[in-house]
Formats: sequence, C-alpha cells, structure tokens
Amino acid sequence: MGILSTTKLRRRCTSLHSWELPKQTGALAPVHIWTNRDMDPTPIEDQTWNTWSILAYWATDTINIATWQTASAILAVGLSWREAIPIMVVGNFCVAVALVLNGAIGAKLHVPFSVIVTSSFGYYLKYFCIVSRAILAMFWLGIQTANGAQCITIMLRAWAPSYNDIPNQLSESAGITTQGMISYFLFWIIQLPLLLIHPTKLRPLFWIKLTAAPIAAIAMMGWCIKRAGGGGDIFALRATVDGPQYAWLWLTCMSSVTGNWSTLAVNIPDFTRYAKSANGQYVQLPAMPIIFTVCGVLGIVTTSATKVFSGEYLWNPLDIIAIWLDYGSGGRCAAFFAALAWYIAQVGTNITANSVSAANDLTVLFPHWINIRRGCIIAAIIAGWVLVPWKILSSAQTFLAFMGGYAVFLGPMAGIMVSDYWLVKKQQIDIPGLYNPDGRYHYIGGCNWRAVVAFIVPVAPLLPGLGLSISGSGAVHINDGVTNLYTFNWLFGFVTSIVLYTALSYAVPAKETLLKATIWDLEEAAIEAQVHCDDSGVEKVRESDRAAKAELSDAKPM
Repeated sequence: MGILSTTKLRRRCTSLHSWELPKQTGALAPVHIWTNRDMDPTPIEDQTWNTWSILAYWATDTINIATWQTASAILAVGLSWREAIPIMVVGNFCVAVALVLNGAIGAKLHVPFSVIVTSSFGYYLKYFCIVSRAILAMFWLGIQTANGAQCITIMLRAWAPSYNDIPNQLSESAGITTQGMISYFLFWIIQLPLLLIHPTKLRPLFWIKLTAAPIAAIAMMGWCIKRAGGGGDIFALRATVDGPQYAWLWLTCMSSVTGNWSTLAVNIPDFTRYAKSANGQYVQLPAMPIIFTVCGVLGIVTTSATKVFSGEYLWNPLDIIAIWLDYGSGGRCAAFFAALAWYIAQVGTNITANSVSAANDLTVLFPHWINIRRGCIIAAIIAGWVLVPWKILSSAQTFLAFMGGYAVFLGPMAGIMVSDYWLVKKQQIDIPGLYNPDGRYHYIGGCNWRAVVAFIVPVAPLLPGLGLSISGSGAVHINDGVTNLYTFNWLFGFVTSIVLYTALSYAVPAKETLLKATIWDLEEAAIEAQVHCDDSGVEKVRESDRAAKAELSDAKPM
C-alpha cells in the first residue's frame, strides 16, 4: 500500500512537472524567483504595435453594445443629448489622460501592469492590486459573454426560425432558459479559440472588427431613420432638471462614463508593452474620446428613430436587429450578418478589456505554470462557468452595482501609478528590481506605506456612497455631501491619490528607489549596486564602473 501511494505521488509530481513552464533564459529576476516569457519585458521581436495598431485597438474596444447604450443612462435621468455629448467627451478625455500617462510606462519599459505596479506599491503589496484586477476582469468577461449570447440567438433564429420555439426545460431558479443556455454555450465555445490569440497577433482581429462593427452600426441607423421618416424627437428634447440637481446629475453621468474605462486606465501597460515606439501610444488621447462619442451619437440617433415606429426607445442594438427577423428571408439575412458583426465586436472587447488583463495577472501570480495563453483558458472557464454570469445578470443587481462602483478603488490605483512614474521616479526605473523581492522596491516588508495612505484616504469617504448605490436609497442614510462626492468617484480618487502620493514621497522619500537613469538589465544593476556613499553622503563611483556604465548607455538602442 505504501509503495502504491509513493508511486501515485511520483506520478502526480511528474504530471505537475510536465505542466511547468520553462524559466526564461536571461530573465531579470534572481535565480530563486521564477518568471516566464510573458512576464518578462517584451522582447524586440514582439514589439509589433505601431500607432495604427493602437488606434485600431481603441476602435475595436470602444465600438460595442455597452458603448451604444451609454447614452441611454444619461437621457433616462432627465438630461438631453445636449448634455450627453459633452459628458461623453469630457468623461472620456479625463480617462484618456490616465490611459496615456500609464500607457507610456508600458510603451517605454515594455512590462505589464502586474510588474510595473511593484515600483509604487512594493513587491508584496502589488498582489493586492493584481488579485483585485484579476477578479474584476474575470467577472466582466463572464458578464459580457452572457450579454453577447443574444447575438447567437439572433443568428440561429435567422438561420432556422424554429430555434425560437425550443421549449424551456430549466427551472426559473436557473436564471436562464434552455434556448439561452444553448446560445450562451455556443458564444463561449466559439469565443474560446479567439481568446487564445496572443496580444502580438491581435491586429487582424482588430481590423476585422473595425470593418464589421461600424458598417453594421451605420446600416442600422440608416434603416431606422428611413423607417421612421426622420431622426425622431430626441434632438428636440431638453433637460428636465435644473439648478444643483442638474450639476450633480451631470457629474454622476460623467462618472459613469469614466467608470467604464477605469480598469483599462490601470492595465493599459498590458497592451502598450507591445508598442514599437514609446510615442505611438499618445494617439489614445484624442482617439479614445472621439471614437466613444461617435458611437454614442450613433446610438442616440438610432434609438430616437426607433421610438417613432416601435412606440418605445430601443437602446439595445440587438433588439432592433431582432425586428428584421420578421421581414422574410432578406430581413433574416441582414439580421444574421448584423448580429455576426456585433458578435465580433463583443468578443473583441472581451479580449482587449478582460481576457488579456486577467491572463497577465494570472501569469504573475502563478509564473511556474501559467503564461498568457493558459491564463486566457483559465479565465474563460472561471468567468464563463464558475461565476455563472447569467445568474448575475438575472438576479444580482446589487452585485452589478458594486461592479460599476469598483472605480472607487481603481481611480487611486491609476493615480498612484501616474504619480510614482512621472512625478516621483521621474521615469527612471530599475527594471530588474521589479522582479526582485529583496530589491530596491522592497520598501518596508514589501509594502510602500505611502501608496497605502494615498489609496485609503480617497477611498474611505467614497465607501458610504458605494454602499448607498449597492443597497438602494432607502436602506442607507447618509448626508448629501457624501452622496455628491461619490458622483465623481473615479476623478476624485485619481486626483487625490496623485496629490497625496507625491506629497508623501517628497516629504519622506524612499531614497533607495530614486535613480538618475533607467536600469535595463542585470549588468547595469550590478554596476549600480557598486555605487556607495562616503561619510558625508556624497556618492562615489569607481572610474571603471562609470566608464562601463557609459559604454552600456551608448550601446543601448533608442
């Protein structure tokens, strides 16, 4: 029996070892720390994204069902298109600033968010940020998959109208019908191989989506306007609120817009790390607000027209496409290809905003066994089935409110990263030190207390507002000042954390983390380690080391 148990144990160990990833040759981490290729700085051959790639990335990420519907929330609270358009422009511009500043880190250093966050939070505190973002990304991956399953339903109804007659065999507690489960499974299984595309190979998918989604959106708008005999009455509407309520509603809606992209404001280095040039990613600043606003305006015009012929505002483009199914074979054909275009749009967003982000986080959490491709598979399984997202959509409204309010935590994270790189470290980072638990970013016990303070201080006053949004206005009673502060939670957290982190870092500097030049590799790190101070605190560097460092600097490719 003992021999049998030992044999089984050996087999299990062998099996685990066979799943182990090879340690990257020339990795920057110490020998006892495991890394893999996807965790290490992006090699030159994988730095393939140019300005057009990043522009296509934003076009594919922004053009989706959620963006189309964003204006509905603005108009529903009593504002009009006159407020909706500037809200979308201003809100997205605010997030675009954070995107560009944090995107520059990935474009210059070529490391993912889960590595660069070590510089500001510390080697061990970074795991709080990584785990938080991984969980959030997987939840949204599942929720967006559940939302996109309607695309499959429309496509199958267009292909075979009898698909709509499938009897429901599931109980009400399941939160989904038999037809819905079939559509969901098909969406998930077709999406899976697309999630496995490595970020360096995503450009063809970007261009496919960039072609398909706008054509479908413009065609849908044209059909609705023609059917309605005009653009509808939305452009004749005006805001139904005024005074202080108008101002706070404006800020609340802007916060909803910024919250949509609060995750990407943190993890944008996961994509800009593949940039050819550190300057190419600056196109995000004008491109992201423009693309988002154009898509939102398309939604406003199209939805306005639907009120004329349907009697109600149809905010979901798939509800409009479903109408085409009643127009014979020609309508079903149009519905099939339009639903296919939105399917591609939804999958593209899932890849860029959720799947790759979760995979990068899992890569750093479990570098022995997980790379980006394996991380995408694990994220797809957890998000798609373990989290049962269809039940979240059908019943857990409070949970969705919490997910929407998670910008409370992401704003300070983004602000601390911006402050650390641009204002405190002044763009000079020890890249090998990011992989070393005992390196210069160890701080105190692997935790940078400055980041802790800069994170907690802006988050604390926003928690009552978050609780109110989750539980409803009748369950929690707080004063109007706290409620109003929560209306611009992301912007408040982002700006406040920058001010606090910068002030603390200058008042009580972590001198060991401040460099005069970026350290790119282990050889430079070894030379830097020989820098020492005399009794008066004046730095001395041996001439041979100075010459070697200058030689390395001259040889460093620009």
